[in-house]
Amino acid sequence: MALAVPRSRVSDFIALTKPRLNLLVVVTTAVCFYLAAPAAADLWLLAPTLVGTALVAGGAAALNQVYEKEADGLMQRTRLRPMPDGRLQVPEAHRFGVALSLVGLATLAYARPLAAGLALATLVGYTLIYTPLKRRTSLAMVVGAVPGALPAALGWAAARGALTIEAWVLFGIVFFWQIPHFLAIAWMYREDFERAGFRFLPVVDPTGRRTARQVMLYLAALLPMSVAPAWVGMAGTPYLVGAALLGLGFTVLAVGFALDRSMRHARWLFAGSIIYLPLLWGLLVATRLLDA
Repeated sequence: MALAVPRSRVSDFIALTKPRLNLLVVVTTAVCFYLAAPAAADLWLLAPTLVGTALVAGGAAALNQVYEKEADGLMQRTRLRPMPDGRLQVPEAHRFGVALSLVGLATLAYARPLAAGLALATLVGYTLIYTPLKRRTSLAMVVGAVPGALPAALGWAAARGALTIEAWVLFGIVFFWQIPHFLAIAWMYREDFERAGFRFLPVVDPTGRRTARQVMLYLAALLPMSVAPAWVGMAGTPYLVGAALLGLGFTVLAVGFALDRSMRHARWLFAGSIIYLPLLWGLLVATRLLDA
């Protein structure tokens, strides 16, 4: 029994980092680093880049849960998290989040100072801007998409040491992808978010018409951005065709949600968004491998 408590606390601290959510952050950073790496000799930077990114992302998630402890306690999907459930206290969770963030920033600074600067912008944008805005305006989701997309630019900058047009293309893909993705989540859990006082668009738009329009608007921006790697020389015709087909599939799900804003179509849109981005990254990686 004496060993059960430490193991339980370790799992609670791990839960603070939102490992499943941040796995996509780390994968995105790794893919964008690989796409940018000019030669195999530069791959030594990958390890500190991924470790630093994971630590900063985990620290930001922990600090977010510190600041939203009360809100998490009001929502069914989050009420059993370590903070609202009382398994961890605010001071220790706060120290943990700060420590992870500082170690992660230092690790990234060792690899590339520019990458550390982007990680700092992500941390500040997520914890100090996006988090408080969630209770004030439905535009918070758009604001939050900026730090959410910065890991793509971070991965490129860590390999190249500069933010070239390719970095901003990758940033744009993640930015525009996030809005349909998060609107699907917010529609599914709108009652939970309303209890917590979050003013996401599905909360203030009970009919879902504005939500559906926003899904279609950002998807319309995502489609040309998703094929932009072919325009800037990162990929060729096979990628262009594959990205277009993925975009078509995503569009079918978005139109289905726009026409019938049921829980079923929201789940399909969410599931499609989860599948879409890894497949798009896979196409880009495959293109790089074939060209090597």
